[in-house]
Amino acid sequence: MAPQLGAYHHGDLRRALIDEGLRLARTGGPAAVSLREVTRAVGVTPNAAYRHFTDREDLVRAVAGEAQLALARAIRARVDAAGPAASPAHAATERLRRVGLAYIDFARAERGWFELAFSTQDRSTGEGIVTLDDEVVAPFQLLLDTLDAMVDAGALAPERRPFAEWACWSAVHGFADIAAHGPLQWQPPDVVDALAAAVVESTIAGVRGTADPVRADDAP
Repeated sequence: MAPQLGAYHHGDLRRALIDEGLRLARTGGPAAVSLREVTRAVGVTPNAAYRHFTDREDLVRAVAGEAQLALARAIRARVDAAGPAASPAHAATERLRRVGLAYIDFARAERGWFELAFSTQDRSTGEGIVTLDDEVVAPFQLLLDTLDAMVDAGALAPERRPFAEWACWSAVHGFADIAAHGPLQWQPPDVVDALAAAVVESTIAGVRGTADPVRADDAP
C-alpha cells in the first residue's frame, strides 16, 4: 500500500528525507533526488520538506554530505585493514595507497553515490567540491591527514608536501570517474583493478619524486 500523504509520524523528518534521498541516489545519482520523489516515498507533502530544506539544491547538498561520509567510511575501513609495516615510512605510504584504492573501489561499487558526492556547490558562496558548510569534507580531510603523516614519518619530503593533495586527488578521482562512468566501466574487473593499482603507484611515486614508491614488501 502506498503511504498516505500527511500521515508521517517520525521523530526526525529531516533524517528520513535524507535517507530516502540516499536510496534514490544510490541507483540514479543526483538527478534522481527530487523533493517530490523523496516526500512521496516518505509519505508527506512537499511542503513538509520546506521546513527542513530551502529548495531541492539544499536537499541534494545534504544527501551529498552523507554520500561523502559513506566514502570516508569505506576509506577508513581499507586503511584500518592494513597489516604491520616494516617501518613508519612504509606504513604511511601504504596508508596513501589504500586511500587511493578505496576511493576507486567506492566509485565502482557505488556509482550513484560517487557521482553525487562531489556534484554540488553553493552558488551563493562558491562553496563546494572539498568543503561543505565551511568544513573540509571527510574524504578530502583523510587525504590531507595521510599526506601530513607521510611527512612526519619521513616518507614524503616536506618541500614536496605543498599541494600534493591536488596531484593525488586529480589522478585518483579522474581514474575513478572513467572507471565508474567512462569507457573502463565495461572492462573486466581484474583489468580495472590492475589499472587502478598502476595509477595509484604512479601517483605515489609522483608526489614523492621517486622512481618507485615505498612498498610494504620492499623492506629487506
